[in-house]
Amino acid sequence: MRMTTLIHSTPRRDGFRMPGEFEPHAGCWMAWPERPDNWRDGAGPAQRAFADVATAISEFEPVTMCASAAQWERARAALPEQIRVVELTTDDSWLRDQGPTFVVNPKGAVRGIDWRFNAWGVKYEPYRNDDLAARKICELAGVDRYRSDMILEGGSIHVDGEGTCLTTEECLLNPNRNPLLSRAQIETNLRAYLGVDVVIWLGEGVCMDDDTNGHIDLLACFARPGVVALHWTEAPADPQTARSRDAYARLSAAVDARGRKLEIHKIPAPGIQTITEAEYAGLRREGGGYVEERAPGRRMAASYLNFYIANGGIVMPGFDDPADAPAQEAIQALFPDRRVVQLPSREILLGGGNIHCITQQQPAGA
Repeated sequence: MRMTTLIHSTPRRDGFRMPGEFEPHAGCWMAWPERPDNWRDGAGPAQRAFADVATAISEFEPVTMCASAAQWERARAALPEQIRVVELTTDDSWLRDQGPTFVVNPKGAVRGIDWRFNAWGVKYEPYRNDDLAARKICELAGVDRYRSDMILEGGSIHVDGEGTCLTTEECLLNPNRNPLLSRAQIETNLRAYLGVDVVIWLGEGVCMDDDTNGHIDLLACFARPGVVALHWTEAPADPQTARSRDAYARLSAAVDARGRKLEIHKIPAPGIQTITEAEYAGLRREGGGYVEERAPGRRMAASYLNFYIANGGIVMPGFDDPADAPAQEAIQALFPDRRVVQLPSREILLGGGNIHCITQQQPAGA
């Protein structure tokens, strides 16, 4: 295994950038769920859903599943042989957020960004192992890393690979992340670590009071440079309608780093998804506070945009909802050269996120 180094610089200074998710991957990283106050019924239903996602992605690119020592055998038995399973302890399984953000340079070198992680504003404890996850994955991947002083989750940013970043004010300007940093200072950090020139700020994310405080990967994403997909509803009584309209107005007024106006595609939202009494009953009450966030009747942040872009494919959520098929058709039209796979993902949604939240791409290097 290659020895890795902590780089005392920034990616931009060293000629690195974060590529778009639609650019070629070396593979995908995931983490096996087990936390009993977040995943119901001993995490069994969630583990089956994670296994389905990993299996679908492995048809397009290599997948590595991280599992604790206590769960390694169970994960290995549940996953097909082509998926690598490594022993790595995390506090939970949202590898998009606690894992590294990978960056590349023109020569094909790959490095990782190790952001500070505080469990979405110290909502859930413990989270020490989650803060160590990026460092551990960089070691396993054999890539050098940068350690940022800024708290940031991977689900709060989306880039086009050509100098433009999408994010939300609701998340990055939330005082529970970086209360001592101004908007301008946060932008400076995004430019320094992601190698971007333009930050397009949307307002609020999907679903009021969701665990992530409005992560962008539920609201909008780049399908390719200059082309954005947007979570959309026009239901008059739904508070999300105003949020989506505000995002559309901001995107319509924006210009990306190459001077382009954005082409915006509205992706229909599923019907409102809420937690049932039976689902809540399956959670164990001891733990760091997830249970209280899963109360019966609470609305969940369901979005078809929380999909994973793989090499040659899209793996997207399904909710057994009338909008499932129209959303799949809309996303297929956006990605005509990729095969779109839709998977039932309510069990992941119950934990507070979806397919994009539990995956992290490693870009292809030289």
